[in-house]
Amino acid sequence: MTPSIWQLLIVLVIVLLLFGRGKIPQLMGDMAKGIKSFKKGMSEEEKKEDKNIENNQDNEK
Repeated sequence: MTPSIWQLLIVLVIVLLLFGRGKIPQLMGDMAKGIKSFKKGMSEEEKKEDKNIENNQDNEK
């Protein structure tokens, strides 16, 4: 069952009433910062793993 346009509009109005127009962009900005931080942490972790692998290979030689 897919939601109709009226159901979506009602949900949108309720969200706007609860959070206000100014709060939603702020929430989206905070969410974007969190995603960027998560991706940065994942890439740093991959770099650490690569360095550990290289060090282990050098030690084996």
